[in-house]
Amino acid sequence: MPVKIRPAELADIDAMGELLVQDAKQRQATNSILWTLAPVALEKVTSTIKAAMENTSPPFRQQWLLAEDGDTVVGLTHTILLPVPPIYAGEFGPPGLIMEDCFVTDGVPADTAKALLEAAEADLVEAGAKILLGSSASGGAWEAVYRAADYAPLTLYYAKSGLTDAPASEDVRKADADDVEAIVASSAVNRQVLYDLNDFWKPHPDADARFGAWMTRSLTLPDRDMFVSEAEGDFEGYVISQPASALHFPTAHDVTGIGFVDDYFHTDYENPDSLEEDGPAAAALLHAAEAALKERGNRAALIVCPAAWSSKISLLQNLGYGTAITWFIKS
Repeated sequence: MPVKIRPAELADIDAMGELLVQDAKQRQATNSILWTLAPVALEKVTSTIKAAMENTSPPFRQQWLLAEDGDTVVGLTHTILLPVPPIYAGEFGPPGLIMEDCFVTDGVPADTAKALLEAAEADLVEAGAKILLGSSASGGAWEAVYRAADYAPLTLYYAKSGLTDAPASEDVRKADADDVEAIVASSAVNRQVLYDLNDFWKPHPDADARFGAWMTRSLTLPDRDMFVSEAEGDFEGYVISQPASALHFPTAHDVTGIGFVDDYFHTDYENPDSLEEDGPAAAALLHAAEAALKERGNRAALIVCPAAWSSKISLLQNLGYGTAITWFIKS
């Protein structure tokens, strides 16, 4: 008999917490540094779900759907309407994102995960999502579920533990306020490449002004480091390293000690198909960000990379990074 799919209720929180901790332990078994279990993980998960369910004015819409086999909860999905970053046009509204913390227990009826995915998709579409995304840890069970449902990789999150110090490079230095204009221009090139790869990343008409304002503010934030790369007086790229956020790490994990690199670009990989001479200058820039994360006590780093940007992928792989998470998009 197929499972029953229904929205979660407050009375389900304990059962949900048990499943999500099981889910987290499976990820932890694949990489204990990146997927460290949070202290008192069960209490953290249940209190977070309870607070979200009881919030009458949430910052974004989220939903949990449960799969029941008789009276037993055997699986769940967690979805959000993902706020669109202000530098992107977002013409189709906030995408529906099926989060990493989706799970089914062993021995469930056949196609339970498929039924949960289809229910999550229908719920997101009813909530207004016109684009559907799904997140899965690399090698996780949900990768196959997404691929079978016509999802394709959109964004790869590369990770590395055992962070290293940066080799000295006279072309890399800390950014300052005088660099903002050049950083914005470099970001505009990055955004155009992204848009050429997939129109999901269509830039907002005011992207330059918005990004410039954010860079100016970022220079004042004490939790991050910003570096720029120059050669013979020519600006070549920038990178920002900062703490990771809960968006990519389910609640049962300890996100402290994980660094994150999202905003970065270098002319060595401006051609998305070919890395310029193995990218030594781009590598030096990322080495500086990695060393800054290490100096702040981080145990691992997570770096964003579009799935179609082959030259960026080559650079990250050359530096010892491997895929940890994939965001898929519904074809």
